[in-house]
Amino acid sequence: MDRGTKTSLLQIYQKLYKEFGPQHWWPARTKFEVIVGAILTQNTNWGNVEKAIQRLKAAGVLSGRALRDIPDAKLAALIKPAGYFNVKARRLKNFIHFFFAEYRGDLKAMGREDWPKLREKLLAVNGIGTETADSILLYALDKPVFVVDAYTKRFLYRHNLVDHKVDYHRVQELFMSAFDHDVAMFNLKKA
Repeated sequence: MDRGTKTSLLQIYQKLYKEFGPQHWWPARTKFEVIVGAILTQNTNWGNVEKAIQRLKAAGVLSGRALRDIPDAKLAALIKPAGYFNVKARRLKNFIHFFFAEYRGDLKAMGREDWPKLREKLLAVNGIGTETADSILLYALDKPVFVVDAYTKRFLYRHNLVDHKVDYHRVQELFMSAFDHDVAMFNLKKA
């Protein structure tokens, strides 16, 4: 990456941070709730995800063990507000199966995994894509990985920092090489 691009990215970040301050992404009470939210937010807006999460809480099933044990049809009904509820129920179940098979349902054990290796494992779970995996790593497990979304790509394109056809990995590489691998910075908690 050239020095000018790195400087531009840092200046943009600092201006945005100064204007908007810390963003406190993922308004969740627990790390597990962040993971569920990351899976449910695929192809929908956060307001609908919040409704689905509230329904899971009200039913007493917002935990690894409860989601492992709940029948698929009941889970799908509970997360209906998040849209694509049958698909997302399967994706949640796929993650839960992985979570118990690899880490015995223990988030601390999962968090001790080296993040590149964990990212690779998450991406192997059917229904977990790059943005979801990286959201889990950063927001739930405090791993220093930059999460790229459609807004990031659009913003960079409009400021002539990337081509409009740029892929997720190239944008992520741009930020990962421009900034220190800092969880607080990637999570918009510091300037």
